[in-house]
Amino acid sequence: MSAEGGSKAIVAALAANLGIAASKFVAFLFTGSSSMLAESIHSVADSGNQGLLLLGRKRSERARTPEHPFGYGRERYFYAFVVAVVLFTVGALFSLYEGYHKISHPEEVKSPVWAFAVLVIAIGLEGFSFRTAIKESNELRGDRSWVSFIRRAKAPELPVVLLEDLGALIGLVLALAGVALAVVTGNGAWDGVGTVCIGVLLAVIATILAIETKSLLIGESAGPEAERKIVEALESVDEVDHVMHLRTQHIGPDELLVAAKIAVYHDDTAAQVARGIDAAEARIRDVMPIARMIYLEPALDEPPRKPRRAATEASTS
Repeated sequence: MSAEGGSKAIVAALAANLGIAASKFVAFLFTGSSSMLAESIHSVADSGNQGLLLLGRKRSERARTPEHPFGYGRERYFYAFVVAVVLFTVGALFSLYEGYHKISHPEEVKSPVWAFAVLVIAIGLEGFSFRTAIKESNELRGDRSWVSFIRRAKAPELPVVLLEDLGALIGLVLALAGVALAVVTGNGAWDGVGTVCIGVLLAVIATILAIETKSLLIGESAGPEAERKIVEALESVDEVDHVMHLRTQHIGPDELLVAAKIAVYHDDTAAQVARGIDAAEARIRDVMPIARMIYLEPALDEPPRKPRRAATEASTS
């Protein structure tokens, strides 16, 4: 999967969340609704999260240094992990605390029309952001399911924005339900129940994001299909008998490290082996353009598993 994309979705989400946060705070001031306050904090946290994702993309573009010889590509994973932490601590824990307080000390929701109007507008803006993220994601995910796309994506931005926007839309519906029940029943505790539900939702999303970005931070391989293509590319070179073992690791969403031990023919000269390695590297980059760093170790492994193509052609001519 290409690691490009996501910028439009991040900018759209940032713009939407800034506008939504401001309108929710205004509604909270008029209504005193804890659901509105929780949703306001949620939108502020989301806005900060999009800023972190943009910062991570920018910092990951720095050139490699002697201290960081493989570059800074994993900064994108680090900032995505920070997003999960912020979403949990700022969004989820605050919402859970505020909801518990509101259930323990229920208060009447004042001027509910403000809350309803702002929530409906927010749903529209959040829907626009979500639609942008879906459109960009569809260009990359191919025929994979959404669950597979989120779990296997090497670029963290789109999965983060998708889950944030989905959580925001569900949270807005929960807030709308909490305020509506509080108004209909005259019991402000329902507003607190809606706030607790928002907190639980954010905690679940933050946990999913933390698990997925932790895996990327530790280091993920290119995946079975990509590694199969790399092996085929290596073994298509005449000087390579077979691949003895292969290791791949993403050092950034668009940078792949490839290390392989390849069996060569015992009667080849050093010059022939060197030419074969150069050809093998070129073919790897043909099938896997993000393979920026390739390390191939030649070794002998008798007997050969395939006949030399040149020898085969000579015998049939």
